[in-house]
Amino acid sequence: MACDLILVLDAPSPREVAPVLNRLSGRVQWVKIGLEMFSACGPDCVREVAGMGFSVFLDLKLHDIPNTVARAVESAARLPIKMLTLHAGGGREMMRRAVKAQQEFASELLLLGVTVLTSLGEQDLREVGVAATPEAQVLRLAQLGVDCGLNGFVCSPLEIKPLRARLPAGVKLIVPGIRPAGIGAGDDQTRVMTPGEAALAGASFIVVGRPIFKASDPAAAAAAILAELGEKG
Repeated sequence: MACDLILVLDAPSPREVAPVLNRLSGRVQWVKIGLEMFSACGPDCVREVAGMGFSVFLDLKLHDIPNTVARAVESAARLPIKMLTLHAGGGREMMRRAVKAQQEFASELLLLGVTVLTSLGEQDLREVGVAATPEAQVLRLAQLGVDCGLNGFVCSPLEIKPLRARLPAGVKLIVPGIRPAGIGAGDDQTRVMTPGEAALAGASFIVVGRPIFKASDPAAAAAAILAELGEKG
């Protein structure tokens, strides 16, 4: 199964990462814009990055009442994006309404359900009233999302195989928590895996930011990850 790289733009504006993006143009197709950049620059940052030739994954993790999320999907669909996230924990009606909006306003947009954040472990879930293990909660939310019409999910590397065993074959799995061999987690993600391991497990995309941007040669770091994915895909 082919697996591709999504580069995380953890920065307040595209200008902060433009030198690296220019060097990676033609090698990396996908980039992820999250809350930090979107909160600082708004929709203009999406247009700017898409204008540089990249496919944009807008990671806003929408989570609100069904009507609000549906309208947010409608608004986001006007932007040059190819992926958008919402929290599967928002429930059946919220996801169902979001899917309806996506199908009506952006049929090619991949709407992704976020299951359990990679920063959360079993104790974290218990503290917010979830008695299930992270894996069990991920499987529950993903199955609910499929029932509502979602065909892609964000999950930790450790849940790839259980999800592949349960979900339809065409479902996309977008996987953060990726660390190249020899690089420790060093941040707030607790459920991690190497690029090659994630590809072999069945990831559709891996999401990597800091191991590339903090490398002495970001272009070489990205190229090494892409080569590993090519060998394992």
